[in-house]
Formats: sequence, C-alpha cells, structure tokens
Amino acid sequence: MIQSNWGKSSMLMVLVIALASLMMMALYMGQIPVPASSVFHDWALRLGWNVSWGESLTPEQNAVLWYIRLPRICVAILVGSALAIAGAVMQGVFGNPLADPGIIGVSAGASFGAVIAVSLGLTSAGMFYMPAFAFIGAFASVLLTISLTMRGGKIPTMSLLLAGVAVSMLLGALTSGILTFMNEYRLKEFLFWMVGGLDYRRWEHVYLAIVPILIGMSVLCLLSRHLNVLVLGDVEAKSLGLPVVWYRILFLGLASVITATAVCVSGSIGFVGLIVPHIMRLLIGPDHRLLLPASALAGALFLLFCDTLGRTIMPPTEIRVGIMTALLGAPYFLFLLRRMRRHGGAF
Repeated sequence: MIQSNWGKSSMLMVLVIALASLMMMALYMGQIPVPASSVFHDWALRLGWNVSWGESLTPEQNAVLWYIRLPRICVAILVGSALAIAGAVMQGVFGNPLADPGIIGVSAGASFGAVIAVSLGLTSAGMFYMPAFAFIGAFASVLLTISLTMRGGKIPTMSLLLAGVAVSMLLGALTSGILTFMNEYRLKEFLFWMVGGLDYRRWEHVYLAIVPILIGMSVLCLLSRHLNVLVLGDVEAKSLGLPVVWYRILFLGLASVITATAVCVSGSIGFVGLIVPHIMRLLIGPDHRLLLPASALAGALFLLFCDTLGRTIMPPTEIRVGIMTALLGAPYFLFLLRRMRRHGGAF
C-alpha cells in the first residue's frame, strides 16, 4: 500500500496520464490506420493554426475517427468509471471486498428489462428502447430489493445481500422463461447484448450516459467522507451523528443509477466493479476520498484497454469487451478466493 499522501496523489496523476495515453493509442489503432500526424494536423487546422507538416485525414479516416472510434472511447471511459466507482461504493457499504454492483440485482434487472424490449420487438422501432427498458428493469430491481429488506426504518446488510440474491435469481428465471419463447433472431439479439460490448456505439449513446454517470459519480465523491464513517459500522456511525439508513439508501441508489446507466448502453460487463476497486484499495488504502476517484480512473483505463485489445488482437475478428474483461478478471478473482482460503477469509 502507498503510505504517503504525496504517493497517493501521484498515483492519481499516473492514472490520468495512462488513461490519456491509452485514449490516443485507441484513436490510432484499428483495421483502418489513422496516423497521429494527420490527427494533429487536422486538429491544428480546426483551431485556426497554420501548419505545414503532416497530411490531412482522408474522408474515410475522418469518419472512422469522429464517428466510430471517438464515441466508442467515450462510452468505454464512462462505463468503466461508473462500474468501478459503483463497485467501490458497494464494497464499502457491505464491508466485503468481493461485492460488486450486481449484488443487489442491478444486472439481473437490466437483463430482464432488455429481454422484454427484445421480445416485444421494440428494438427494431428505435435504438433507445432496449437501453430504456434495461435502465427501468435495473432500477426497479433495486427498489424491490430495498423494499423487501427495510423493516422498522432499518436495512440490515446481510438481509440486503440475501434479498439481492433472491431477486436476481427470480429475475434470472423470468428472463430464461421469456427466452424459451423467442424466435432465433431475437434470441441472438439478446445474447449479443448480454455478452457486453462497445461496438456500434455512437454519440447518441454518449449523450444518453454522460449526464447521469457524471452527476452520480460527482455526488458520490462529494459524499466520500460520509462513506468513510458508514464503513465504521452502524453503532459508530450513529454515535457520530450520521443517519445510517438514509445514507445507506442514498449510496445504494446512486451506485445503482450509474450502474444501470452503464449497463443499458454497453450490456452486461463483469469484473470491472469487482476487480478494479479491490486493486485500488490495496494500492492507496481504504480512504474513499481517494479510493473513489482512483477507482473511476482505473476502471476507465481497464475497460478501454480491454476494448482496444479485443478489437486489435485478432484482426479482422473482434473480441467483445465483456469477454475480454472476463478473461482478464476471472484469474484475479480466483486468486482472491485462494488468498481468502489461505488467510482464513482475510484479504
């Protein structure tokens, strides 16, 4: 763990520089090469600078850069940061380093909403029907989980966890039941969404996700001090004057909103909210004032890396980002389980 405040701050700077560098690499890399000199040449001309070096982008390269790769990169950053910061919040609220955003039924609810949209044939009527239904399903599942758990103004953590598992299993069964009545084309459409991917993301997807994700992450970072108090336990938090139930609902609600927004534009992507916050906690410690922004940066970096690797490692075949995150995240998850077993459950 990095001990000094200077070292922790420098870690944030390293993440920012790494993310900016990877963004530039992702712009240039792909089946259609886009030279960096041409990109800087066109950007200089857009700013009104007279430049004599480099060549202008061809119409094909310009279309690939501005309408395919750049919106895809923006979606990857938004989704990765949302899933990672939501995972850090969930792990703090539950006091469990293996908690992730799907633990209270967010992913199962999103899948249920998406399969309803596909089964009704709404996806052919417009591109926003599936994301809208996925968001509604995710948020409704969270409300159901919380309502099943709250008793006498209290939300026991273990009861919330069990209710989340039960709601996820119920919605998973309903989703599987609907799938059995689908025709082959709609079944493939839903399974394609379930794998999770960032291909064919457009600026409309960026506009759909950017406001709720940025607002949700900003509020969570502003409330990071309260999350530090909440992690101490209900008795200690109440002794410090913190309304535990209200803040627990607030944190769960905000984490669910940004997770639902991320899932609705990218499909189901696993391991980002589980692995990234855990690694950041090992590096910079449990202080959520630094852990939340560090997790957001690292999540964006991890998902963008997985997406860039997936679309360039085996051209012209593209490996969807949900598969890449599973391939990279599953071994680390198994390592965590082995470490927990070896150290008697301590991470």
